[in-house]
Amino acid sequence: MKLYYANTSPYARKVRMTVIEKGLKDRVEQIFANPFEDSPDLKSTNPLGKVPALITDDGQVIFDSPVICAYLDSQSPDGRLIPDGPERWQVLTNEALTDGILDAAYAIVMERRRDDKQQSTMWQERWTIAIFSSIEAIENDISRFEGGLTIAHIGLGAALGYLQFRLPDLDWQKNCPKTSAWFETFSHRSSMTETDPELI
Repeated sequence: MKLYYANTSPYARKVRMTVIEKGLKDRVEQIFANPFEDSPDLKSTNPLGKVPALITDDGQVIFDSPVICAYLDSQSPDGRLIPDGPERWQVLTNEALTDGILDAAYAIVMERRRDDKQQSTMWQERWTIAIFSSIEAIENDISRFEGGLTIAHIGLGAALGYLQFRLPDLDWQKNCPKTSAWFETFSHRSSMTETDPELI
C-alpha cells in the first residue's frame, strides 16, 4: 500500500497513527506530498489534492482520513479499532467529535494565515467555542475515552496534538485536568511519538 501524507497534517497523522497501532508499518509505503505545492502524483490519486490518500495493494484509491482508517482497521482482525455491535456507533460518534475538534482547529490555523484585514473574528470565535465545548464534553465524561484502544482514542490524540502544535495559545488544558492527564499519558504511545509533526 502507498500512503500520501504531510508530516504537519493532523489528518495524515491520524492515519499514520492507525498504521502503527495496527502493526501495518511494513505494508504501507509512506510518501511525503505537500498539498500546497499541487503535487501531480497526489492530484492523480486524490482529485481534491488533499492528504492523506491511500492506494491499496490492488490499486484502489481511498480517501479521506476516516475512510482510510476504517480500511486499515479491516486489514487485521487483531486489535479492532472500530468494533461491531452497539458499541460501534458510540465509537464512531466519539470519532466524529474528535474530528470536529480537528476541523475547527485546522480552520482557525488557516484563517490566521490570511491577511489581518481579511480574517474573520466571528468565525474564529465560533470555531474556538466549538473546540472548548467539545473538550468540555469529553472532560465531563472522560470514561468514553478509557478502556481498550479505538479509533476515537487515536482521533482525540491527533486532535489534541494538533492544538498543542499549532494553537498552544488556546490553553485548553487549564480547565480540563482529566482530559489533560489523558493526553499526557496517551502522548507517550509510540504512535504519537513516531508521528510528531516536528520530526523531520
